[in-house]
Amino acid sequence: MLNKSLAREVINIAASTGADFVEIFNEDTIRKSYVVENMKVDATTVSATSGIGLRLLKGTRSVYGSTSDKSKKGLIALATTLSKSFDGNRELPELENFKDIKIKSIHKKSTPISTINPAEIISLLKKADSIVLNYDKRIVRAITSFALTKSEIEIFNSTGKHWVDRKEYGRMAIQSVASENGKIETRFDGPGAQGGREFFTTDIDIEAIAKNNAEKVILMLQAKECPSGKFPVIIGNGWGGVIFHEACGHQLEATSVAKGLSVFSNMKGQQIANTCVSAYDDGSIPNEWGSNNLDDEGNIPQKNELIKDGILTGYLVDSFNGRKMNEPGNGASRRQSYKFEPTSRMSNTYIAPGKYTEEEIIKATKLGIFAVSFSGGSVNPATGEFNFGCSEAYIVKDGKITEPVRGATLIGNARDILKHIDMVGNNLAFGQGMCGSVSGNVPVNVGQPTIRVDEIVVGGRGGSINEF
Repeated sequence: MLNKSLAREVINIAASTGADFVEIFNEDTIRKSYVVENMKVDATTVSATSGIGLRLLKGTRSVYGSTSDKSKKGLIALATTLSKSFDGNRELPELENFKDIKIKSIHKKSTPISTINPAEIISLLKKADSIVLNYDKRIVRAITSFALTKSEIEIFNSTGKHWVDRKEYGRMAIQSVASENGKIETRFDGPGAQGGREFFTTDIDIEAIAKNNAEKVILMLQAKECPSGKFPVIIGNGWGGVIFHEACGHQLEATSVAKGLSVFSNMKGQQIANTCVSAYDDGSIPNEWGSNNLDDEGNIPQKNELIKDGILTGYLVDSFNGRKMNEPGNGASRRQSYKFEPTSRMSNTYIAPGKYTEEEIIKATKLGIFAVSFSGGSVNPATGEFNFGCSEAYIVKDGKITEPVRGATLIGNARDILKHIDMVGNNLAFGQGMCGSVSGNVPVNVGQPTIRVDEIVVGGRGGSINEF
């Protein structure tokens, strides 16, 4: 915790040359990780991050600096250096004291993840590792890991407000590699949450996840090559939402919108998607991987409506970019650590549930593929063009799933794909991941129910889909 009198002095020095807003972000974080590979403990690591970030704003100008030196001398030096970015007179009155703002945790009460001792974690990882390796001799590598992050965040600003927040994230990852006759297939599953010890010991079945991981990597190893062409694609719930996250979600962040660099800049109120599509970003869902008690500017996260019945209704806005857009921040400002200046970022971003069951969507599809999950991809933020590789996919013919296919790639444009979503399921689910952007890597959930895109370009080496 930073001494309040020192925080006040730092802010007053930083504001002495004309800054109209000053913010101190104080962080102390401990990270622990455990890795087991092929039944052997590969690594156990503990790392600490401790430091302060100082941000000065003046109109639409921003200056940021950080330091791991929390001494009075170090912080005053940082404030003095940053204040030289402006050469005007003081605009803010001298700050005299702070008002403590109490933060109510949105998370359901749980036992801290940190109460799981290292021996218990290693035992859990070895059990999952064993299930994967022993499933089939073609699985040549299994890597299981567990990561814990525990942080204390403190924010002071020139409005005289002071917040303290505490976070604890846990995530388990299972990765398998299978090989046969020169073909290699990989699969990754990584459940995580802010749900405490109970999430890993009660809420999820680690053994079932490991078994499913092994089954699917072998299934895809044996699968035929995916056909290519333009045809309907059903996209699975949960991790399938990574396409919306990457191709569309980043385009709705003020980070790019305020600069006019998004394909959706200045389009609020316009139809950008099929009328069956509504989408939200909600950082206030209890215990979820991407949730926060407060954002990294001290604003309370909320359920932000992005698209309603196909109409673009809102953006994710941080306070600084909001100045350029004439909009208030809406709890979407995030950063990896004190070393990064905060900006608008996603949290739990998802397409809202529709009226169809997954079975109805499959039954309504005469010929296409069902892309259940994805292994990665790329997006051009300036144009919205994207491509994503499928890690699990199947042929759908005459309303039935027939056989698995490997090597499928979905290719499209953010504007186009939203308009071609013609069916939305009712089985919303989330998938956990880490999202990288200008303010570093932050935990996010991607999500959606099962959806159908009536037409999209599919890349593959399996010839025409009519041959299946």
